[in-house]
Amino acid sequence: MNEPMIQLLVLAGIAVFLILRLKNVLGTREGFEKPPVQQQPDTNKSRREFEVIEGGPDHDITDHVAEDSEQAQTLAAMKRVEPEFSVGEFVHGARGAYEMIVMGFEKGNLDEIQPFLSEEVFDTFVSVVAAREDQGLTIEAEFVGVRETALADTTFDKDTNQAEITMRFVGELTSVVRDRGGDIIEGNPNTIKRQKDSWTFARVMGADDPNWLLVATDA
Repeated sequence: MNEPMIQLLVLAGIAVFLILRLKNVLGTREGFEKPPVQQQPDTNKSRREFEVIEGGPDHDITDHVAEDSEQAQTLAAMKRVEPEFSVGEFVHGARGAYEMIVMGFEKGNLDEIQPFLSEEVFDTFVSVVAAREDQGLTIEAEFVGVRETALADTTFDKDTNQAEITMRFVGELTSVVRDRGGDIIEGNPNTIKRQKDSWTFARVMGADDPNWLLVATDA
């Protein structure tokens, strides 16, 4: 046997050996094999987690009142009638309304705040401002800020959808009262006084008018 033939046989033997080794390592595939089985997500677990979220507390409510309180149940009833109602946005708006109404009353600018007052509250404010003017008194006030804001109480009439929310405020301002001659008879322009108020706002839930009205004040 000549040398080229021997070399060819050696190479063929090496090739057969490598093929057998590859089959042992990789295995064989016959026909149309199914793709590797991928781990499927636990749909039951996902559903359980979703149910926990759906049935969990409404943080828009529990951020302002206790979860198991009567106030929380009342706020939830309001939101069932008007799902887009946000307690957080209401509290923020009430805080801004408090500053605006306090300063409007102190300075006697009642026309500016009338749209935010019930008729009864507006008439009371008019009487107080008129009495001040009759005595020749003027008030100079500057609002410093709201130190505390808290949702104190809620009521909801399911028959009429009339809702009422009572807010407790602690405001800080400077205020002086001057007589006809301009002399200060009360207060100090350099002293910040703290003022506590409980105000009740009312509105019909689900109504087209989104505005809440101040219906009661109680210092």
